[in-house]
Amino acid sequence: MSDVSSALGVRLYPDLVERGGLAAALADTAARHRLDVGEVTAPDHGRARFTCAELASAHGVVCVGLGAQARYFMIDLRVSDEVQARGDATDLLQVAQVAAAWRAGTTLPELTAAFPFMEEMKRRPVASLQ
Repeated sequence: MSDVSSALGVRLYPDLVERGGLAAALADTAARHRLDVGEVTAPDHGRARFTCAELASAHGVVCVGLGAQARYFMIDLRVSDEVQARGDATDLLQVAQVAAAWRAGTTLPELTAAFPFMEEMKRRPVASLQ
């Protein structure tokens, strides 16, 4: 069994195993559907190189991970390492569409309206120092 198939699990993610991991499959999906997601990266070592993907842009970072017990993709939209929105998608194309919209500068309210599986995170106001 290859490193990628043992990291991903052939039963849940056979298409990702075939493409060499989440980052490669996400980049391929975006290219096939002509979605501008920018460069898709993954950690350099360990299991995460097959199970995680990041897409950075001027708007923020899209971090994607995999569900372990069922097939789904966990999406976090981050700005300055703070999660602004998160959601779970069942289709890799949905992940690419969210990433392309975020990269294009779609606002959080617009994004959560367009992708109902995404939820804007509630933020607490910063206490003022007086």
